[in-house]
Formats: sequence, C-alpha cells, structure tokens
Amino acid sequence: MQQCDTGIVQSPDKRTAPTAFQRFLRWFAFVIMLMTIPQVVNVWRDGPAGVSLISWSAYLVSSFAWLVYGIRQRDPTIWLVCIGWIVVDGAVVVGILIGK
Repeated sequence: MQQCDTGIVQSPDKRTAPTAFQRFLRWFAFVIMLMTIPQVVNVWRDGPAGVSLISWSAYLVSSFAWLVYGIRQRDPTIWLVCIGWIVVDGAVVVGILIGK
C-alpha cells in the first residue's frame, strides 16, 4: 500500500510574505479610513444633522463581525483594518448620540 501525499491535502502555510495585492489592500484600507476622518470631525464639531445613526451603527456592527472573521482566519489584512474602522465608526456613532 502506498502512502498518501499529504502535501495535496494540507492547507498552504499562512505565514508566507504578503503579496503585492495584499500590501495594496492594507495601504488602501488605511487611506479610506483617513478619508472618513472629516466625517468624524463634522459630527463632533457641527452636530449630527444629516448623519444616519442606523447606517453608522450598522457599519460598526459590520466592523466587529469582520474583525471576528479576520481573527479566525488569522489574516492581519482584515483584522488590522477592522480595528481602525471600529474606532472610526464608533467615533461617529458616539458623536451622533452625544449630539442629539
């Protein structure tokens, strides 16, 4: 009886260096978060007029869900970005609640 080639069955090693696309996604996600900072500033400075609590709360819940997924997948491209989004989304939600 021959042995099975376990290399085919095993999943690839997740500790490989990030691809160029993964590095781009990390950079791009960070830039998009920075572009959201003016929204946070507006909510805190001018009040929540025209800003949806329901939408930003949904974004916050989504960020938590993606964080859990990223941690379970051991994918820093996902979970590092989600931590940033939780901070940004949370700041908008708190700003809306305080401003009402």
